[in-house]
Amino acid sequence: GEARIFYDPAMAVNFRTLRGRLSDIFADIDAAENDPAAPPIYVASTDVHDYFDGLHHSDADKLGQLFHPQAIYACGTEGSLIHMTMDQYLPMVAKRPSPASRGEPRRDRILSIEFAGPVTALARVECAIGPKRFTDLLSFIKLDGRWRLIAKVFHFDLDPAAA
Repeated sequence: GEARIFYDPAMAVNFRTLRGRLSDIFADIDAAENDPAAPPIYVASTDVHDYFDGLHHSDADKLGQLFHPQAIYACGTEGSLIHMTMDQYLPMVAKRPSPASRGEPRRDRILSIEFAGPVTALARVECAIGPKRFTDLLSFIKLDGRWRLIAKVFHFDLDPAAA
């Protein structure tokens, strides 16, 4: 479906800036990244794209800058809880061959970003690594002027072609 972005009107997010060519939208996001007055949608969108880049290139350093050190990683898809800290998750990312190195096409998209307030957001995103198609719920908090990912809770399905 079409991406949905939810917001509180009091946060003054201007949807007109989200219309137009994708390259123009990303240029606006890039320009707003270092602007403390930028609407939260820009900053959160930038961070989600950094998340996608980090996964696609198995870049644990990039992901480590995005995730809060106390963030959690959790999944229950296979019937039991998989729970990791960043000290467990980031080395796992660093060790695996990146999707980019295997020539995998990017299959990531933002489905929605919802703000619970000026310092709390939830992004629902999709991406794929190998035969797994992921739906990630990414919880962000803004601390010291930076959005940090505090929880990654996800589900995955196997690509039918790979089954």
